[in-house]
Amino acid sequence: MYYSDELVEEVRSRNDIVDVVGSYVRLTKKGSSYFGLCPFHSEKTGSFSVTPSKQMYYCFGCGKGGNVFTFLMEQENMSFTEAIQELAQRAGVELPEGDRSEEAKREAGRRSRILEINREAAKYYYYMLRNENGKLGMDYLTGRKLTEETMRRFGLGYAGQGKNSLVNYLRSKGYPDELIRASGLVNVSEKYGMSDKFWNRVIFPIQDVKDRVIGFGGRVMGAGEPKYLNSPETEVFDKGRNLYGLNHARKSKRGNIILCEGYMDVISMHQAGFDQAVASLGTAFTAGQASLLHKYTEEVLLIYDSDEAGIKAATRAIPILKQAGIRAKVVNLKPYKDPDEFIKNEGREAFQERLDKADNSFFFEIRILERNYHTEDPEEKTEFYRAIAKRLCEFAEDLERNNYLEAIASRYGIPSRDLQQLVIKYAAEHGFGPLPEKPKTGVNRKKPEEGGKQVQKILLTWLTDEPGLYPKIAPYITPEDFTEELYHTVAVKLFDELKEGKINPAAMISMFPDEAEQSEVAALFNTKIQYIDNQQEREKAFHDVLYKVKQNSYESMQQRLGADIGALQQVIAGKKALEELAKVHISFD
Repeated sequence: MYYSDELVEEVRSRNDIVDVVGSYVRLTKKGSSYFGLCPFHSEKTGSFSVTPSKQMYYCFGCGKGGNVFTFLMEQENMSFTEAIQELAQRAGVELPEGDRSEEAKREAGRRSRILEINREAAKYYYYMLRNENGKLGMDYLTGRKLTEETMRRFGLGYAGQGKNSLVNYLRSKGYPDELIRASGLVNVSEKYGMSDKFWNRVIFPIQDVKDRVIGFGGRVMGAGEPKYLNSPETEVFDKGRNLYGLNHARKSKRGNIILCEGYMDVISMHQAGFDQAVASLGTAFTAGQASLLHKYTEEVLLIYDSDEAGIKAATRAIPILKQAGIRAKVVNLKPYKDPDEFIKNEGREAFQERLDKADNSFFFEIRILERNYHTEDPEEKTEFYRAIAKRLCEFAEDLERNNYLEAIASRYGIPSRDLQQLVIKYAAEHGFGPLPEKPKTGVNRKKPEEGGKQVQKILLTWLTDEPGLYPKIAPYITPEDFTEELYHTVAVKLFDELKEGKINPAAMISMFPDEAEQSEVAALFNTKIQYIDNQQEREKAFHDVLYKVKQNSYESMQQRLGADIGALQQVIAGKKALEELAKVHISFD
């Protein structure tokens, strides 16, 4: 659907970005901005900022940034058109009916067709399970004590032995090979062409909260590897921002959500009446999934396998849930390995008792920490108490920290006064609150940039933060001094708005259809500028930035111009402008 720029801007301006992002991410105000845990990559210390004055978000860790439209597109895996429609409904803006632009048609049509392919594949697998070729899969599921009603509710299916069955079926339905490949349902090789990704597997369709089939999981029948296989990420499937079973669990009236590991765990719990169970999708629990859960609950019960891998998964998930504003508790299923095994052996009443006795997440973490010490040894017992004190320092709020200090002291028989002194000692060294993390390999952090690009970014951010500086620099700097193509495009728009006395950085994001460009534009308005309290030094720092932008522009011009008389005159004029700027003093008064 085509919407005018004026209407797009009305929808954007009537949706405050702090409110929208705050419904997904727990935000804390720091100065003029809000900070929280980035929903787009895993982190423990929030580097994700939301600036009300700019109506923009930006993560200093992974570099994702944009306005309220791009946030919703990223978070909910929506198209631009879908994001506008969602936000218009949220703000009570009536959208006109009209013809779609060709680009909007292609965008919506492609996603819609991939979802159609997924739906057709789900129907095909469902049918295969229930005919003679699906006996192996049906025997497995009935052997796991699943009822026909449960299998139907979760749309369970079977991929047969044939390695081209689904490909041929989808082709017979008229779907082109390019879209079949885009669905993630096939493997492609030069030698064999397209072949089914899933074969000889029980199939678990994965649905989003709107009940659309977005991907699949498959369990192999027999001794094949891998035991579980999931769809790759596609245009409609983002593993880090979806959860298996949430389309059902979000309707539960139980007041919490159970987070576990596997498809069968979810299904067996739902069949036993615990309809609030969900599972991550073959990956470690993410901040995006925590943000999604926060829309539906304030309390999550963690049930992971009782082995070491399960314990590690639980300890990784706890801080992510806490950063999202969710209370976490840990359910102990010992001596059983998982919920399915527990329920089959002990029944639903015993399982409910375990849920009711779920351990506070901090107590669980301390219990796991205790395993590293031989507490019968006085020296190691002291070290354990010191480790507890360090963990208590992670609570930034006095009341919460003191409550946990008293509870832990009582539980482990530690004099609370002694424990408090240890806490004060460690806080004096490091302060209260989580310690900053060192960058980890694998996180998409931005590479150091050349000085020319960086000073251009700093200047654009500075002018956005303090637009009153524009009249003072206008005689010396123009959009032509921004040598990067994208920076130049933004500078042209920004300088025009500065002349008019009203800037709108968030609206500039929507000028660029490409997601990477949108994040880069957001970075131009969110570059870190070192705060300098002394005005004289601050004026000097600003002048240095101006001069470097002009110098970079001059050097770039020298490189691209030829040797004719006209080029020589431009170089001479550029050098003169640079020399004039060197002598200028720009006051902040």
